[in-house]
Amino acid sequence: MSSLPHGVPESTPAIGTSVSADDFKRAFRGHPGGVAVITAFGEHGPVALTASSVSSVSADPPLLIFSVSALSSATPTIVAADTIVVHLLDAEDVSLARAGATSGLDRFADTSAWSRLPTGEPVYHGVRAWLRCKVVSRMDAGGSTVIAAQALQVDVERDLEPGEAGAALVYYNRSWHRLGEHSLLDD
Repeated sequence: MSSLPHGVPESTPAIGTSVSADDFKRAFRGHPGGVAVITAFGEHGPVALTASSVSSVSADPPLLIFSVSALSSATPTIVAADTIVVHLLDAEDVSLARAGATSGLDRFADTSAWSRLPTGEPVYHGVRAWLRCKVVSRMDAGGSTVIAAQALQVDVERDLEPGEAGAALVYYNRSWHRLGEHSLLDD
């Protein structure tokens, strides 16, 4: 008699083994993530990267988490930073999302698109919302670092009323998508 739950094949790998990276990516390809750009200022200037791993953790205190890949040239500066800016994007901001996801691009060449806050962090102008955050925890996780941060300041350029569809930018199946009225499901 099997002790496995109903529907779990006998060939299920033992605990401690892992699925392949390709299988893991295949599973998450169908799981959309909201898009953000993370910025920080380091000894070599401003850095930015696009992330689809940003999640709110707590409203009181206001905490969020995200992960950064060791493969990104921006990661060492972001991991070392005491404060960062998390830009929450909607469909109007897709060009910024693309820039943050493109290797070798000078994300700060257009000096009219960003400025430094009085506290020093780079902030992009005109995004849906941004939060200046203090990094409170870092955890190595495989080839990434998970960062927890507390929001110190927020600016919301394009606010949404509760229940309003908006135009959220999500990354899904290796493509940019817009959520909106057309994607709303009836209860």
